[in-house]
Amino acid sequence: MSGKDESIFSKESLLGTQAGKEIMKQGLLRSKGYKQFNHYKEKTEQESGAFAKRFVAALHHAMDSDPSPALTVQKFADEVGSAELVPESSALPGIKARLSSPEVLQDRVMRILNSNFVKMTFPVFNALYDASVQYFGDADSQEKRDAVIDGHIIAIDLSEPMDRIVDRDEDLEYLEDYKFMCPYILAIARQKIAQGGDGVLKAFEAGFKDARIGQYTDVKLKMNPASINDENMNECYKKYRAVMGTAGRNMALNRRPLSDIFHLGMAKAGECVGCGNEIEDALKNSAVKIPSWPLYFAINTGDVKRGFELTMRKSELYLDEARMALDMLPEKFDLRQFLEFLFLTVCHYNQHWYNEFVRRAPFAEFQSKIEAAVK
Repeated sequence: MSGKDESIFSKESLLGTQAGKEIMKQGLLRSKGYKQFNHYKEKTEQESGAFAKRFVAALHHAMDSDPSPALTVQKFADEVGSAELVPESSALPGIKARLSSPEVLQDRVMRILNSNFVKMTFPVFNALYDASVQYFGDADSQEKRDAVIDGHIIAIDLSEPMDRIVDRDEDLEYLEDYKFMCPYILAIARQKIAQGGDGVLKAFEAGFKDARIGQYTDVKLKMNPASINDENMNECYKKYRAVMGTAGRNMALNRRPLSDIFHLGMAKAGECVGCGNEIEDALKNSAVKIPSWPLYFAINTGDVKRGFELTMRKSELYLDEARMALDMLPEKFDLRQFLEFLFLTVCHYNQHWYNEFVRRAPFAEFQSKIEAAVK
């Protein structure tokens, strides 16, 4: 399996959830879905080093050759609508000098690549792209394949430093470096995605716009947690469904029917994983995340445990919608079992962290912190 914490997919952890037991069963029986998933997992492991090397080289060149970093970071801040993502102008020369070291830059890149969304989706993008090529009968182009997949992984990777800067819950000592890197990461993603064609780039830009709306809503809710409601939480979750859904759409080079089917499956799977990620983050940071579905449900029920139970219910609704995409697939679509297996891993990930929450039972601690946050 793939994830930031590989122990989640250990034998002991898999035995702790119903989905995990099914994963083990399919592994023992060598089901088609398991073999397909394992193939792309191994393929990604073999290619991830080369991808990281390409990413670091492109980023180093972009930053090193930029004659006006101050203008670059300001344009980025204007585009995403957040001055919080810009370092102080007086700090720019020092940051640029520090990141001019390939070893330092590689360290920062590897930190942000150490993300559940990157690790869980890299094999999926490879699989979806290959399935699309087969369905449409495209001439195989390794250059275009690398560019489109790299571009979308890099775009997803951009969300990592942006979230860490806004949340201030991870890598605090590297946040200024991340602020400097973000504009260049976006530029590289755009340049690579554009190689897929005008329709692919257009879809990306629309998705990125929606993701910014979600991020903006996230920031507003952090400033006023008591204003949380179901509508602004759905708006906040645009950051998941826009980024992941757009990536799915573009693995089919924005061509129907696969573009719409991949979009639905990836967008809803992304939202589902978002719920599990909120549970994981709550445990790792010893507080309910602001904003999050656990916060929304806990505020309205007055019961932290119930809030997390309802978050799991919400995640199941997202996953049910993702599974609808399977029913839209063309007949004899070779990757159906792969996607079914993928959704099993998503289900296990969420259930694992919910079980861990129940085991630790930090109900009173979380409740007092919620009450303090929403006063």
